[in-house]
Amino acid sequence: MAPSNPADTDGSDASVSSPRALGDYGERLAARHLLGQGLAILDRNWRCVRGELDIVAREAHELVVCEVKTRSGEGYGAPFEAVTWRKQRRLRQLGGLWRDDHPGQASGPLRIDVISILCLPGRPARLEHLRGVC
Repeated sequence: MAPSNPADTDGSDASVSSPRALGDYGERLAARHLLGQGLAILDRNWRCVRGELDIVAREAHELVVCEVKTRSGEGYGAPFEAVTWRKQRRLRQLGGLWRDDHPGQASGPLRIDVISILCLPGRPARLEHLRGVC
């Protein structure tokens, strides 16, 4: 599936000191993007014994599980390429577990999105939102 409407962020340079800081920066950009698209953020960094969900949101009647991939270079390909079919399957399973844990907020179909963020030194971060990857 091709990325939909790639867009530069607000122009801020993403100079970060560690992989964790880069990931946190990417998740903040992704959450801001989703809010700007009209989604309601229900949860961030939800964890259970089987894994973690970066962002859980709602768009109209759909529950949206959003995986955020942030990279500082393209040496391993585009960030979204790291979300393999195995990862997609795991995200769907974790979405079901999130539903079980939040019965009042979990109605409607489940959609899996990926937000890919590329932070090249000295350039604005580039965000791509892939909707409904599986």
